[in-house]
Amino acid sequence: MALAAVAARRLGRVAVTGGSMRPALEPGDRLLLVRRCSYRPGAVVAVPDPRAPERLLVKRVERVLPDGRLEVLGDDPSASTDSRAFGPVDPALVRGRAVWRYAPPERTGPVRTRGTMPRRKGPAG
Repeated sequence: MALAAVAARRLGRVAVTGGSMRPALEPGDRLLLVRRCSYRPGAVVAVPDPRAPERLLVKRVERVLPDGRLEVLGDDPSASTDSRAFGPVDPALVRGRAVWRYAPPERTGPVRTRGTMPRRKGPAG
């Protein structure tokens, strides 16, 4: 019983609804979040949408500013509303860091930070 109470305070869930995190995350992916942790560049986090705070946005931490606020960006800038539009995010507002994709079944596994993702192949040159 105590373990369930601790898990309820430390863990959360979020569904990816848009394409801003492609190719790493797809719409329909469901993610397990760890709350109250440190946020480093490359980590995937869930933050409230400033336009509709009840809605969560899934973004990647681009950098941590000297004052501790987080600059968060989507992996696909052309499909993302992120810190370029709404500015840096107070870490107290972050709902958690995504650590595991639990659905859909064919895509389960750890959520990769940017440092552990395979590099995209760019144009030859």
